[in-house]
Amino acid sequence: VAMGEPGLGTRFQRRFLAARQLRSFPWPELEQNLRASPDPSLLLEILHKTILHPLCVKYPPPTKYRRCFLTELIKKHECAAGEPLDELYDALADILNEEESTRCYKTYLLPTGEPLTLSESAAIISGGTTGLVTWDAALHLAEWAIDNSAVFRDRTVLELGSGIGFTGIAICKTCSPKAYIFSDCHPRVLQQLTENIRLNGFVLEPGTTGGIQREPQCQEAEATNCQNPKLVVAELDWGSVTEKQLLDLQPDVIVAADVVYDPEIISALVGTLQKLSAFRADRKPPEVYIAFTIRNPDTYHLFQAELDKVGIRWQIIPAHSNGIFLYDVQPNVTILQLFI
Repeated sequence: VAMGEPGLGTRFQRRFLAARQLRSFPWPELEQNLRASPDPSLLLEILHKTILHPLCVKYPPPTKYRRCFLTELIKKHECAAGEPLDELYDALADILNEEESTRCYKTYLLPTGEPLTLSESAAIISGGTTGLVTWDAALHLAEWAIDNSAVFRDRTVLELGSGIGFTGIAICKTCSPKAYIFSDCHPRVLQQLTENIRLNGFVLEPGTTGGIQREPQCQEAEATNCQNPKLVVAELDWGSVTEKQLLDLQPDVIVAADVVYDPEIISALVGTLQKLSAFRADRKPPEVYIAFTIRNPDTYHLFQAELDKVGIRWQIIPAHSNGIFLYDVQPNVTILQLFI
């Protein structure tokens, strides 16, 4: 590894924390390094920066993933004809004794090196909703937001369909919004969303309902004079939202990820966007950015048709090349900017 580059163990740590499947991990690179140098120090470094890292011990990834990861790590070690490492087998034994859980943690490292950890469902569909897991469009939108932080700086941001909070928490940690309003309509999702906000260093603001304020936990806060955004979790059902609810929001920017997936909710979504523009106190419409994976082209075209019908102009945001988070990048993940 060239001087100044992160060590191999550190690079594997990033991939381990965010990997959703074993194929996301660079096994060929590891095997090549083990064959070139059977010294156990590399494996021990990887073990202590993945399975035994304090972050993973406190917020463990799925049991099945850790078990498969260690099994594969041991296979690579044995193929390189290395001496058996008790630490590897001890760690595997501990995981084999764990019970499978319906919940797990996933951790992503922000460009600052700060972790973003989410508690989410181990199943795609849980509690009658798909909102308890993080979807690729949320990661894609967060990457774009970090690259375009000026859009959010010192502004009030409303997120529609926040799910368990990945995009919003990433924006709050990196883009310095003045206020951020998380919203969803499913009770289980709202509960998990609130837990994840707390998990990432936020606490409920004393004496208020729904208001959340960043807990001053960074040591450099005084030196940088950083301001903590006011954060709110709101129950927002697009089909029954009231005028008063929307008047109370007054966002400068609206974002959403993976909300265009069901033809039956598109009309309500478009109607809510129209109302949010109409109820602006200063009559200046908010900026709107919606990210989604095009799974069904008919649904995507229906959304565009509904926008055209009510006179909402739209344009496709050019794809960004700065891959911050590790996920299966798909060519059909798109961000639309809407002009409402």
